Amino acid sequence: MTVRTILHHIDGRETAGASSRTARVWDPASGEHQADVLLAEAADVDAAVRAARAALPGWADTSVMRRSRLMFAFRNLVEKHLDEIARLVSTEHGKVLDDARGEVVRGLEVIDFACGIPQLLKGDYSDQVSTGVDLFSFRQPLGVCAGISPFNFPAMVPMWMHPIAIATGNTFVLKPSERDPSVSNFVAGLYADAGLPGGVFNVVHGDKVAVDAILDHPDVAAVSFVGSTPIAQYVHDRASSKGKRVQALGGAKNHAVVLPDADLDQAADHLVSAAYGSAGQRCMAISVAVAVGDVAGPLVDLLRKKAQAIKVGPGLAAGSEMGPVVSREALSRVTGAIKSGVDAGAELVLDGRELDVHGGGFFVGPTLFDRVTPEMDVYREEIFGPVLVVVRADSLAEAIDLVNASDWANGTAIFTTSGQAARTFQRSVQVGMIGINVPIPVPMAFYSFGGWKQSLFGAHHMHGPEGVAFYTRAKAVTSRWPEDGAHQRSDLHFPTAV
Repeated sequence: MTVRTILHHIDGRETAGASSRTARVWDPASGEHQADVLLAEAADVDAAVRAARAALPGWADTSVMRRSRLMFAFRNLVEKHLDEIARLVSTEHGKVLDDARGEVVRGLEVIDFACGIPQLLKGDYSDQVSTGVDLFSFRQPLGVCAGISPFNFPAMVPMWMHPIAIATGNTFVLKPSERDPSVSNFVAGLYADAGLPGGVFNVVHGDKVAVDAILDHPDVAAVSFVGSTPIAQYVHDRASSKGKRVQALGGAKNHAVVLPDADLDQAADHLVSAAYGSAGQRCMAISVAVAVGDVAGPLVDLLRKKAQAIKVGPGLAAGSEMGPVVSREALSRVTGAIKSGVDAGAELVLDGRELDVHGGGFFVGPTLFDRVTPEMDVYREEIFGPVLVVVRADSLAEAIDLVNASDWANGTAIFTTSGQAARTFQRSVQVGMIGINVPIPVPMAFYSFGGWKQSLFGAHHMHGPEGVAFYTRAKAVTSRWPEDGAHQRSDLHFPTAV
């Protein structure tokens, strides 16, 4: 069988460029080698940046209304091809089709937001701030922007970046994960069909060589990144040292607190969905349940029962609720973490290593630990797989202390029927995104997404109003138009309003 090769997409066309190295793209459901993807050299990144730089003047000068209309056209094409995009995601990532569709819809919401760019770029105007003087402000694009995106949301996370960057007048170079690269080329084709000029959106595939070339390139003005915390800090530090604007979102260990007054059946349903959806490969997955008081025993029983009922299978198979993890390395990491929890003395309630899925693939089943303590690696480390640990706490205050002691602060949730407890929680936790009876509190596109502490490096959250601010910079203009022939003497003192 001939294995296809996935090329770069630069200046409106697919190209091999200077690349000679490749990486294998696997089918996680079968474990089979389904494609090769080119790994960019620095010369390929330079070609993409040069194409983006050449396209920049014309695109930045394109009227905001024309940019908006193009975004509407792109949005309609994404919606038209939603199922096709979802199938590509499922084939290379492994997540089930419904989950993949949901990912595309959440990306589509950011495109919806970008369609409103004329309103979002409105400046301010103040008349007569001083005698005969007016003051106004407006925002302009940065230039060539780049995105480095992770494997776990190959459609959605790049759509948190490029629609807003492009709508605000920038050009863009995307370096997607080499594990599931096909979606990005498909999206490049949709942009072209929508009428986007060549060079405005470019895709280079690759590994660390491509990442470093982006971070070091003098013509890249800004870098957006989503990935693990160590790499997020690396990207932030290296790109910032080159004078670039950076938003780098890192890892997570998200806690959900369950109080004794919660509806336990509902809470358990939500926790199982949040912990095991997409095989736990979400930066907003719930990986720690904090059971407060005497709720622990009944909660663990419900979690075990509901997790055991999850149908694990290939993402494209009818009825599958949870697919495989993305790679053989990911499978090894997750099973190693389970062993670590057992060795540390945690109570293994449900062992995903016992799952038997015919046909191969990188499958591990839902795993549940009870009586986990904060000193254990299974608690401290980001596993990024279908592993949920239960920690027991005596009070809400103790649960909040557990949340706040974590180095990560991406998302958290509380399940309760008490408004006072929810208010105390939302005001006290040191976390960027909070759910109240909502397990995965990802904000809508017209808000912004981002955590605190080791979950975010840089000043700006992603998409929403902060996304617009990140991809633009402001100018303030103070103007005077004196009457013909009039002359006003200049003073040497610092100017003040008169």
